[in-house]
Amino acid sequence: MFLLAQTPLDALHRRRGARMVEFAGYDMPLQYQGIIAEHMACRTGAALFDVSHMGQAEIADVAGLARFVPGDVAGLKPGRQRYTLLLNEAGGILDDLMMANLGAHIQLVLNAGRKAADVAHLRGNGLDVHTRFDRALLALQGPKAKDVLPEAAGLKFMDVAALVVEGIDCIITRSGYTGEDGFEIGCAGENGEALAEKLLARGAVLAGLGARDSLRLEAGLPLYGNDIDETTDPVSAGLGFALSKKRLAHADFLGAAALAAVQAKGPARRLVGIRLEGRAPARAGAEIRGKDGQSLGHVTSGVFSPTLNAPIALGYVRADAAETGTALDLIVRDKPLPGQVTDLPFVPHNYVR
Repeated sequence: MFLLAQTPLDALHRRRGARMVEFAGYDMPLQYQGIIAEHMACRTGAALFDVSHMGQAEIADVAGLARFVPGDVAGLKPGRQRYTLLLNEAGGILDDLMMANLGAHIQLVLNAGRKAADVAHLRGNGLDVHTRFDRALLALQGPKAKDVLPEAAGLKFMDVAALVVEGIDCIITRSGYTGEDGFEIGCAGENGEALAEKLLARGAVLAGLGARDSLRLEAGLPLYGNDIDETTDPVSAGLGFALSKKRLAHADFLGAAALAAVQAKGPARRLVGIRLEGRAPARAGAEIRGKDGQSLGHVTSGVFSPTLNAPIALGYVRADAAETGTALDLIVRDKPLPGQVTDLPFVPHNYVR
């Protein structure tokens, strides 16, 4: 029998009545009181997510790390964090991750389903990686997150700092995966449950994977394994902002030549946002067709948006069909659901700049 891994907050989830599901090999909370209620708690208040299944790691060799990512690693100042990508030689995305400069080392936060493969890839190519997979990681998200965590209210968007919260040593970044203001808070695994209880006592509401998915999709943020993977490149995925122009010009990272070729020629397909008419959502895998009946691509993520009260989706379409306003049909159970390409994000970001 395959046993699922547990996060340091597992006992808290069960005590609080979470509905647990498998995700990336972990037993994780899908919801507590309901996905829509938890979603709206994040949009209007402060929601607390357990993201301890993600992999925390440390790398002291900045120049070595730069060989594997297209972002400006050398230019990342102490106390700052940046979104970046781990690429293969073909320019495909092995993972998307956060890197934060803590002075003595770079801290990485890796996707749960990719963390072991990421570390093996880096170590196999000569980079020393210190894993901290035993640590807890909490995401406190929403417009009232700063009120729940006043210790970190002085941080700006994408700042990182070592702070103490009610006697618990933490590494805190002002960032998240919901489109809202908020913080990601790392601490020793044995302190994770106590920290979560303190934040809940201050007014945060527990939220699970269901709300996390609908929130990130409204924010137009890709999910690894759905919207991006080894077969997708950053240009096609709309992640060109993560590519350093200087580093592309120097071609000094894995996959640089392949990405330069995509940029020069233009991508054959693009990841777009789609807003559907009616109420029925289209899920991952649904075919996308033009109004002439031609197949244009497929849906990678889809959900009914609680904020917009309408179904939304992300999907790849031929580059010539990616213009905002293009009318499409999404095929669900052999029935065409009409929609159109729309600008991302679906719901405006509320980051504190």
